[in-house]
Amino acid sequence: MKAIIFAAGLGTRLRPVTADRPKALVEVNGVTMLERTLRAIIAAGCTSVVVNVHHFADKVIDFLNSHDWGVEVHVSDERDLLLETGGGVLAARQWLDGDEPFIVHNADILTNGLNLKDMADYHKRSGALATLLVRERDTVRHLLFDTNYRMHGWINLNTGELRPEGLNEMGLMRRAFGGIHICSPEIFPALEQYAHTAGRVFSTVSFYIDACRDHLINGYYPAGDYLWLDVGKPDTLKQANEVWATLEGHSNC
Repeated sequence: MKAIIFAAGLGTRLRPVTADRPKALVEVNGVTMLERTLRAIIAAGCTSVVVNVHHFADKVIDFLNSHDWGVEVHVSDERDLLLETGGGVLAARQWLDGDEPFIVHNADILTNGLNLKDMADYHKRSGALATLLVRERDTVRHLLFDTNYRMHGWINLNTGELRPEGLNEMGLMRRAFGGIHICSPEIFPALEQYAHTAGRVFSTVSFYIDACRDHLINGYYPAGDYLWLDVGKPDTLKQANEVWATLEGHSNC
């Protein structure tokens, strides 16, 4: 299995912590978020990983080169243009395409107790184009699913906007995206077609919203409990350090 880790973000929500480093190299209990994500993906059975870079790209590349990960690690260089998530996946096609699904993982999403291999197996059984980790979470933007967790669209609770146009929310469940997804390689022709209209810079979520009428996009809602944190703000970084210090039995903060 293959994977891509998004490590190119500007980290604006984490300033001033990210004034001298990329968000992916911010540490949680003494270990960078990028290393934690890489270790989780490798443990799930990935043998080839792509990391996209933009903000402080040299520092990310130096970090990757300073470790022996035991798997192939490729760098997708976005220093000239930050492509967002959808554009980032498309730009890394040469390393991700093939005959098996691949994991897409934000570097600032940390989990404990989430089995990525189980999620990938679920995706393979479903035949979906993409499978998105979803949660019940307090947010104003929700993805919309039927009771079989097939995605039908998106809603903004503040504005009432529904997408795709003409969608009826009746009977659909609201769930928040968890920043981890599994994609089948068949997604690439659809992404290419989408980019013709959207341009090179677009998000995977926007693609999923527009594509879910024509393609099977599923949500994945794990049955068991697990820890999940979006470590994108100073308060959640503080929380992550506290939680992982407890989990690991010591603090390196």
